[in-house]
Amino acid sequence: MPHSFTPAAGPGPAGFPDGEQQLEDLLATPSPALVADLARLDGDLVVLGAGGKMGPSLCRLARRALDAAGRGDLAVHAVSRWSDRAAADALAAEGVRPVAFDLLDGDPAGLPDAGNAVFMVGAKFGSAGNPAHAWAVNAALPDRIARRYRDARISAFSTGNVYPLVGTASAGCTEADPVGPVGEYATSCLGRERVFGYHAAEHGTRVALLRLNYAIDLRYGVLADIASAVHAGRPVDVTTGHANVVWQGYANEVALRALLHADAEAFTVNLTGPETASVRRLAQLFHEEFGRADAGTGTGTDTGTDTGTAIGESAEPALEKASLTTGQESGTALLSDAGLCHALFGYPPVPLRTLVGWQAEWIRRGLPLSGRPTKFHIRDGRF
Repeated sequence: MPHSFTPAAGPGPAGFPDGEQQLEDLLATPSPALVADLARLDGDLVVLGAGGKMGPSLCRLARRALDAAGRGDLAVHAVSRWSDRAAADALAAEGVRPVAFDLLDGDPAGLPDAGNAVFMVGAKFGSAGNPAHAWAVNAALPDRIARRYRDARISAFSTGNVYPLVGTASAGCTEADPVGPVGEYATSCLGRERVFGYHAAEHGTRVALLRLNYAIDLRYGVLADIASAVHAGRPVDVTTGHANVVWQGYANEVALRALLHADAEAFTVNLTGPETASVRRLAQLFHEEFGRADAGTGTGTDTGTDTGTAIGESAEPALEKASLTTGQESGTALLSDAGLCHALFGYPPVPLRTLVGWQAEWIRRGLPLSGRPTKFHIRDGRF
């Protein structure tokens, strides 16, 4: 039976970005550490695949950090097909230079010169039905880019999917653990890493590889998937019972700061949050967040209680807790240990419990969602 929740009112949780503009501003606010690092860049920055989910916010973040560092002499080029001209125009208004370019079919010589490149291009969904396309984007394209930017520093997004599923009692795979991709998507992403690694070893190209697990930006992500299901009264499948997530602003900062760690012995780092998050527990937390709002006792604020005990039991919404979830935890999941990342770049500034409160408030207010689920629960690699 669906929920019948009261629309949100009031200011919401502390720090909550109330609307897309506030969210974009928050995602594009550089930390002092990022400003200090980008002050050291030598040469312009080109962002390849800048029209994707994370690209626009990364471009804005880079531009603002460079400006704060007094490096207005360096350009930020945002490369995409830019079928959405409004998105390109919005970046241009903030000092980013949009470049309309087809990375698969265009001549790489037509790309702007730059001393630094962030590679954000990837093909995931639909890869099971069209594996040739996934390999062209994920493995063949990096060869073209590495040749074009042979003398630049390259920070390339990869994925934690290059690892096998591991026991949830573990801390997750470290960068030293053997890879074991499952499915065409994950295997082609390992191909991306190997191609960039080849150019690092053969040509001295300085490369950083970022194995990202599940960025959160409130319009999409694992938390949006779970919260949307709970809010709609749909049971959450807990067969894949655990996941790693991380605030997207932090992921973008690490991608930019990793440029200074790029090396001819390709630098590889797991990029995610410090927690192994329980999907069952997240479903319960969202149930409690929505229940408190329905009872008029708050709008998703953090009570400070995160012990597994019930919160707001007097505000049970229509969906019974027994039907919040379906399935049984399998005991394995895609998990990464990001200890190296946190040692180098610090902990994410927005913790998981805060993200839960923000995500609940975002959905309660009916703010926009991307409509593109992460499919984090998929276990056979068929995306």
